Amino acid sequence: MGSVDVIDSGGGKAGSVELDPTVFEAAVKPHLFHAEVRRQLTRRRAGTHSTKNRAAVSGGGSKPYRQKGTGRARQGTTRAPQYQGGGVVFGPVPRDYEHRLNKKTRRAALRAAVSLRLREQDLVVAEAPALDGFKTKAVVEWLSGVGLGGSSTLIVIPEAEAKLVLSARNIPGVDVLPVAGLNVYDVLRHQKLLLTKEAVSAVEARLGDGGPEASA
Repeated sequence: MGSVDVIDSGGGKAGSVELDPTVFEAAVKPHLFHAEVRRQLTRRRAGTHSTKNRAAVSGGGSKPYRQKGTGRARQGTTRAPQYQGGGVVFGPVPRDYEHRLNKKTRRAALRAAVSLRLREQDLVVAEAPALDGFKTKAVVEWLSGVGLGGSSTLIVIPEAEAKLVLSARNIPGVDVLPVAGLNVYDVLRHQKLLLTKEAVSAVEARLGDGGPEASA
């Protein structure tokens, strides 16, 4: 079992924390990232797009002109696709875009994502900031203190905390998620992964062998 240093708000060492190898040293498999990110993004698609074909467009009940003698191509209805206001050929119709994965695969993908950040030395464990109000400046100073100032960072906390979430939402490239909302897409799209000391044990409880996601 490996360990990482816990950084205080001033950038100094405030101890260390042991990391569960089953969570933070999992095999990194890129195909799992592709499958899980695809699942997440397709779930965001409403699938409510719709168009009308020539059978669904109203009007056009009679021929626009007689069959012969005009010198033009024969036409049966003005609702045909070549006419303005006519039906659409092979247009989109309502559908479900959801791409399903079993729990075991999704859990393996999230383990691989946090393990990748640790392997690339982009995972930081720090003491949670002491906020006495909604102050963006305090969060910026905290990130700078732990060496992540100006970086694209995903902050993971044990549970939703309004002061930290609202204080960080105006910082470009910075997002805050509780452990329950930790996901592959957000881990991969941020350059750095910052876990508070308390969040480490919560992540291990969620993704460890005995966690709630252990059964497929």
